[in-house]
Amino acid sequence: MSTLTDRYVAATLRAVPAQRRAEIATELRASIEDMIDGRTDGGQDRSAAEREVLTELGNPEQLAARYSDRRLQLIGPRYYLLWWRLLRTLLTFIPAIVGVVTGVVTATVDGEPGAAIGAGVVGAMQTAVQIAFWVTLVFAVLERTNTPLNLPAWTVDQLPEAPEERQVKLVDSCASIVFLVLAIGFFPWQHFQPWLSGDGSRLPMIDPALWGSWLPVLLAVLVASIGLEVAKYRAGRWTWPLVAARTVLDLAFSVPLAWLLLTDRLLNPELVQRFEWLREGGTQDVARFAVILTAAIVVLGFIDSAVKARRHAA
Repeated sequence: MSTLTDRYVAATLRAVPAQRRAEIATELRASIEDMIDGRTDGGQDRSAAEREVLTELGNPEQLAARYSDRRLQLIGPRYYLLWWRLLRTLLTFIPAIVGVVTGVVTATVDGEPGAAIGAGVVGAMQTAVQIAFWVTLVFAVLERTNTPLNLPAWTVDQLPEAPEERQVKLVDSCASIVFLVLAIGFFPWQHFQPWLSGDGSRLPMIDPALWGSWLPVLLAVLVASIGLEVAKYRAGRWTWPLVAARTVLDLAFSVPLAWLLLTDRLLNPELVQRFEWLREGGTQDVARFAVILTAAIVVLGFIDSAVKARRHAA
């Protein structure tokens, strides 16, 4: 459980330049400790002294602005933080909702599915501009007229918990899941929207006969890999069970894939016959290169995850 000081320092460091965070953290912690010691030497309870010191220092976002020599001001400083917090919150979800609704209406009610994406993007952008304009105008009027909002004063109870150091970042997990979803979608796509071959006809890239044997297995492994990514993000770091699960899934996908490539069973035979360079041994060249690349990816992935798991366990 993080202390109030930990939470205060973490909240302050979020809004300062990354290159100065270590220096500011050391300086701020030393200042807080000195101020607390000054109160406890007089007989005050340490917990109460810590709350008083942090309350005296004030909102960590304002303190961060002073450290960064940054003015919290668009129109005026009085309501800047409130304006910025409200604007960020509204822009997080309202334009997206409007964009999706506009796209759905365009595709269904208006009967123009081809224009749905464009209409959704335009609707979202227009909504974002309108929100930014009207919210800023309202706060400009409040600032100029000195209208009191009677907001509660900042207290240390508003401090968020200090973020836990994570090995696994949200953006990395999302990127991996998107890649896996695209990989899953590729298999039915290549079957129902197949390649255009040399004579103008369309043929699947992968042998359709594999839908009765290996392709469902490979798809199941990819779906399980998405589950592994979710579990890894929830854990926040690599653990040895996760390393073992990743290795098993990598091998479950790469070994059948390598076998299908090396035995000329992956590509559609009809497609191979349409291309001269594939008929004349090109498939083996492609297979060897793909197997080497796949093996390298599996080995490097195992080494990377094992090193991170060992670093955490140490």
